Amino acid sequence: MNYDERLQNVSVLGAAGKMGSGILLLTAVEMADLSLKPENKGKTFCLNAIDVSHAGLAGLMKYLKAQVAKMAEKKTVLLRQMYADRADLIENEDVINEYVFDVMNIVRPVTTIESAYDSNLVFEAIIENLDLKTKIFSQIHEKNPNAWFFTNTSSIPIHILDEKAGLNGNILGFHFYNPPAVQRLVELITTKTNSSEMIDFANAYAKSLKKIVVPSNDYAGFIGNGHFMRDALHGIKEVEKLSKELSFVEAVYTINKVSQDFLVRPMGIFQLIDYVGIDVVRFIMQVMNPHLPEEDLHSDLLDKLFEMGVKGGQNSDGSQKDGFLKYERGKPVAVFSPGIKDYVEIDSFSKTCDEKLGTLPASWKPWKIVNFSRGGKESMLQTYFNELASMDTPGAKLAKAYNKRSNEIGNFLVSSKVANNAEDVNTVMLTGFFHSYGPINNYMQN
Repeated sequence: MNYDERLQNVSVLGAAGKMGSGILLLTAVEMADLSLKPENKGKTFCLNAIDVSHAGLAGLMKYLKAQVAKMAEKKTVLLRQMYADRADLIENEDVINEYVFDVMNIVRPVTTIESAYDSNLVFEAIIENLDLKTKIFSQIHEKNPNAWFFTNTSSIPIHILDEKAGLNGNILGFHFYNPPAVQRLVELITTKTNSSEMIDFANAYAKSLKKIVVPSNDYAGFIGNGHFMRDALHGIKEVEKLSKELSFVEAVYTINKVSQDFLVRPMGIFQLIDYVGIDVVRFIMQVMNPHLPEEDLHSDLLDKLFEMGVKGGQNSDGSQKDGFLKYERGKPVAVFSPGIKDYVEIDSFSKTCDEKLGTLPASWKPWKIVNFSRGGKESMLQTYFNELASMDTPGAKLAKAYNKRSNEIGNFLVSSKVANNAEDVNTVMLTGFFHSYGPINNYMQN
């Protein structure tokens, strides 16, 4: 079965979810483009959008139509070539509308798992629940033993899913980053039982989507969450230390500022935890922890916030829910205090915290300027970190410790064979987390 044939019948499990909807969009467009190739004219392409929620699927179809229209507007020249034999499509609007129709015509929104029984390829983007995943996989595999499964799991070892579901190597990890339609990174997790044909297809599919593929070995959490979970725990432990001399809200604000401004990252560690979701981060740690007997990937603080109903994550419109921090127009304005079970306005204490931290180096520039500078990023970073290394302020000390721990985590991922090399670790953090530099660096390491 060649590439085009494999993509003639595909299913996406959890299609109405945040990750599933993006995977469905990318796959629908890829399948539509294949269907318009002259050699595929007359062939049927079917993409099953499978989800338990009728309302979710209705919303998915609206989302899909709007996104495809936007994508079509950006490639009208290419579309005119694809529809060169259609004399009735005169205006660009005609071509765009026809393309939207062709993409939507491929998608079948359904709530029954049986729809996947005829699929050559099954993308899975349901919740991180081992038992549920294996139950669904084994059900489909029993009826369709030749189907390939591409799981979007970000933490569960692939070989465990394979063994529990009895898939005989017909599963690999194809971990998109959120949101899939925008993020360029894919972590590809293969096992010794995968066929070369399956791996070649995965790479070809990713290349066609213009994704950057980083291979990760089959260890719980892989590279991305392998770094993020440990990095988050460091931030939490630093808050616990600082809480002996500062209030809890001051400690959270301080470490969030250090991990963002002092380390030149796109957001502070507690903003990142909120973005992913306190409940999700906590759950990922629970999934990873049993597979890492020499570590303890657990946080009592995350448990406490979760029990209080403080979860973070995003609303259906993409806006940020309150978590460690309270947000207004996407910006943090308050910090949650477990003691009073309410938020404390940042303006009421930030000045005092900033004074204790000390000033940033004179060469400091915001992440956005550094990350999108043309050609001068490395020089800017080296100058900044040289200056920071020479400083002895509380903020500089916290930043040095944070950077050192991040570096240790990155090197651990290589030494423990989660990642093949330092470049792969750095690529994941640069591309998937939008850091302006990788964790394995020489900044302030002497």
